[in-house]
Amino acid sequence: MIILIGAEKGGTGKTTLATSLAAMRANDGREVLLLDTDAQASATYWSRIRDEAKRHPAVYCLQKFGEIDIEVQRLAKKFDDIIIDAGGRDSEELRSSMLIADKTYIPLQPSQYDIWTIAQMAKLVKKAKMLNPKLEAKIVLNRASSNPSVTETEEAKEILADFEHLTLSEAIIRDRIAFRKAAREGVCVTEMDERPDSKAIAEIQQLYKEIYHG
Repeated sequence: MIILIGAEKGGTGKTTLATSLAAMRANDGREVLLLDTDAQASATYWSRIRDEAKRHPAVYCLQKFGEIDIEVQRLAKKFDDIIIDAGGRDSEELRSSMLIADKTYIPLQPSQYDIWTIAQMAKLVKKAKMLNPKLEAKIVLNRASSNPSVTETEEAKEILADFEHLTLSEAIIRDRIAFRKAAREGVCVTEMDERPDSKAIAEIQQLYKEIYHG
């Protein structure tokens, strides 16, 4: 399966989701390729940290730029799963990834500035589905406040429910220190050896199950 984690806006936590899913998929015994199409190369750095720490199972990571759809189709014959981490902007990489992805998940922080970018993503998805009708596109609220008194998440859910070609994921990933700590260690929160965060684990597991078993 080819999964695209991409957004038109940067800073939405897409690399954390992409690396987490890659590690979890590898732990399920799959041959996984993490494809980094972001010039910032955050996923690549994560992979190097994981390799240097000799964490198992291994997660293969490659950097590719430009129109990547043909190359991804070739690589899909060699791997069980490909997870694409696309940069936070409207790019060749993002558009061409939509042409071959089975599912695209768009991370979005529940703030008005982030919500304003979704209209453009809806347009990109609409165009992509003309050539890739199997594409499923979902918005996942990411880095949402863990404070129950903050109402931004519920407000965002109401606004996002009306976008054509996009549906809202049932999973909500909260802004938790555990995700940042795991990234620094080249792991997923499900792999952390010390003081695992059960809430963070439950959140990412819900997203994982929705993508691969939903």
